[in-house]
Amino acid sequence: MASCRTCSDAVSRQVSLRLGALALQTRTVTPPRRWIAAVFGVMCAAMINVGSAGADPPPVSALAQAAGLVDVRTVVPDAMVDLRYATADNFTGVALYPADARCLVHESLADGLATAANQLRAQGMRSVFWDCYRPHDVQVRMFQKVPNPNWVARPSDYARSHEAGRSVDVTVADGHYGWLLDMGTGFDDFTPKSLAYAADGLTAGQQANRALLRAAMQAGGLSPYVGEWWHFDGPGAKDPRPILDVPVS
Repeated sequence: MASCRTCSDAVSRQVSLRLGALALQTRTVTPPRRWIAAVFGVMCAAMINVGSAGADPPPVSALAQAAGLVDVRTVVPDAMVDLRYATADNFTGVALYPADARCLVHESLADGLATAANQLRAQGMRSVFWDCYRPHDVQVRMFQKVPNPNWVARPSDYARSHEAGRSVDVTVADGHYGWLLDMGTGFDDFTPKSLAYAADGLTAGQQANRALLRAAMQAGGLSPYVGEWWHFDGPGAKDPRPILDVPVS
């Protein structure tokens, strides 16, 4: 999947005008800022799997159903799903999920995520999901890459948080253009600026955007994790449960 960080590379272009055999001057044409904003937003939105408007996602697997997992798009139909671990655009540098991975969450999060999405939608925003249910073997690979429990949870003999489908990694996008709000860091930043309530090095606007996200998620009963501004826990996320053997696709 291409990154939205490269969207603006296509905005400025060379225009060569010719009349018969006469070559006129070649110059760089830069569209007005409002054009750039519109093109940037449309291109970025097109790169994110937002699903077809009004189309129901296909049923989840029998294993997912048995584990109480649902596709987040059945809860938040306009969710923007950008699973970073289904691409190489993550801290490991390789895809950890198959390309057709789905954002699966435990059914206990359903009402809360719907409430959060409704609050954002009322402000012209949309929910963006970077990670949802995470298989145990993926958690093991992640910890092998970064064996620091301050940034990556140490795998255990039980499923908690993402491994139980009871935590999500989310951000916020503009509801019209689809561009992401500026939160001061990207996903899995692994620096002090990624702390949920960080202030040093962040602008007032970036802190306000994080507060907007927190307010919406907390309205739905999800709790922010202080170590990562994008991570939120649903009810019972920290309780140990049997490890799930459920595919993400």
